[in-house]
Amino acid sequence: MRESVGKLGSSTELLRFLIGRSMAPEKAAKIPAESIPNSFFEAGADRLLLASSAFLPMMDKTQQQIALTQLRKSVEKLGSSTEKYGDPTLVRFLIARSMDPEKAAKMFAQWLKWRAAFVPNGSIPDSEVLDELRLRKVFLQGFSRDGYPVLLVKANKHFPSKDQLQFKKFVVHLLDKAIASSFKGREIGNEKLIAILDLQQIAYKNIDARGLITGFQLLQAYYPERLAKCFILSMPWFFVSVWRMVSRFLEKATLEKVVIVTNEEERNFFLKEIGEEVLPEEYGGRATLVDPQDVTVPPVEG
Repeated sequence: MRESVGKLGSSTELLRFLIGRSMAPEKAAKIPAESIPNSFFEAGADRLLLASSAFLPMMDKTQQQIALTQLRKSVEKLGSSTEKYGDPTLVRFLIARSMDPEKAAKMFAQWLKWRAAFVPNGSIPDSEVLDELRLRKVFLQGFSRDGYPVLLVKANKHFPSKDQLQFKKFVVHLLDKAIASSFKGREIGNEKLIAILDLQQIAYKNIDARGLITGFQLLQAYYPERLAKCFILSMPWFFVSVWRMVSRFLEKATLEKVVIVTNEEERNFFLKEIGEEVLPEEYGGRATLVDPQDVTVPPVEG
């Protein structure tokens, strides 16, 4: 049962084994979170492709270009356009759909439609999500050793939202801001982020399986290949069953990016990946918490 996931130790493997998955992920991942009943709770395209899922067949440059050309043509047939987007952006959609141009084109067209409807002005301003921001539960800590923006979530400051639309806006606001913070003059299209979910001192009132599923589903549907890693810290015993349910709604590629930190080896890996200069002192670093409202970034387009 040994699976190699980001150099993880045996305790993480054991925890994942205990969590299990009783629903086929390809089915569960497509179920909208809001439909789940309460009771159920310039690196370029080449580099991005090579750094992505090991389960994808390796393609040479000619094959990549053929796939990209097919994707662009398929998008046009769907009544949309890829004119504004470079290869790195399109490659993310190809990877998310196992290099199938037709499926990637459909996903891309759906993403364009969603962005136009949900984020018509290119970004969701602080003023639209102030109630969530005031809880000071999410922080944007700068960049990891590999140059990825680090988004830190303190779960003990979170309370399930009664307004799911507002919560989705908050998640999109954070994802867009984190991604845009890594732009160096302009967007390349292959920028990624690292998420840290800190479960220390959470109580039952903080548990929000629906919210967690919503966040991951937004990532999977509209931010393909944007997640580099998601570290989960201090998971209490009573959260294992919650994660078991949530994990059923994650695609395989997403789940493989989740690192559940449970021992010293994994903690050292976590510290090395993020960097002490970015992590706050309470996590073994030398930084202070950075409020996302204090970070100014341009709008995100891809």
